[in-house]
Amino acid sequence: MIQPSLNYINCPDATGYHRMAYWQWGDAVSAHVVLCVHGLTRQGRDFDVLARALCERASQAGSSLRVICPDVVGRGQSDWLDDPVGYQIPAYAADMLALLAKLQAQAPISLLDWVGTSMGGLIGLVMCGQTDLPLPQRVRKLVLNDVGPTVEWAALQRIGAYLGKGGEFESVQQAADTMWTTSSSFGPHTAEQWLALSTPMVRLVDSADATAPKRWKLHYDPAIADTFGAASETATQEGQSLLWHLYDQISADTLLLRGAESDLLSVDTAKAMTERGPRARLVEFKGVGHAPTITSADQIAVVADFLMASNEK
Repeated sequence: MIQPSLNYINCPDATGYHRMAYWQWGDAVSAHVVLCVHGLTRQGRDFDVLARALCERASQAGSSLRVICPDVVGRGQSDWLDDPVGYQIPAYAADMLALLAKLQAQAPISLLDWVGTSMGGLIGLVMCGQTDLPLPQRVRKLVLNDVGPTVEWAALQRIGAYLGKGGEFESVQQAADTMWTTSSSFGPHTAEQWLALSTPMVRLVDSADATAPKRWKLHYDPAIADTFGAASETATQEGQSLLWHLYDQISADTLLLRGAESDLLSVDTAKAMTERGPRARLVEFKGVGHAPTITSADQIAVVADFLMASNEK
């Protein structure tokens, strides 16, 4: 079974720089890059199943693929920021520009696609909606996973209620069980699937006592909750008008995924996204809320068909 390599890039910030980790799958010099960006409290290994499937499908078609899955700063193997004010979409977008510049320098990019879940979709929306950004290539295909320019305030409040309050766990399994209580909206998963998704979500707690029992904590910086919690409903609504403006400027072929029971992406917002801007193609998944994990066969097929169709003609 193919595995990713862990890589790092130094990204500038207000206090100097921070190190962002990213997981690379497939052919390291492929000209076709698929950038997969995770949600608010998640990390790049969320895309293991999708990345593996895309690489295998490309190989079967006689083509190559470079799938890049960053750990957005403050998550996973990336640094935590000295100043949590930097935990915002514009700063994340700047990090993605730096990452793409590095990838371009390593091997020129001729095709660039973006898969973004929740926060990762908002970063993609910002990147694709600004025509003057120094991208190595314009994004050809954009997958927005259960997110749009209008984000329901009630869903943000629900997320804020648990954000940054993970505590410590006696085992990875205990952590997985605890996370399921706030993530069951992801839809049906086998115990094996959920444990695979959950294992990269925790890290060992450092202990000066080598004989002490091992304990685990969530992988992300709890300070992410500071910036998230500071947002008001009024400011959020004002920001949505800018996001709609950016969405209307997107030229990429766009696929919109929605959990049929999502509380973050409303039916009305999804419908509007099919009627304006890039006129996204909408696919809904029954029995799923916010957000589809793209680990089930049906979800993977939808995304892979969308991204790989032109490669297989």
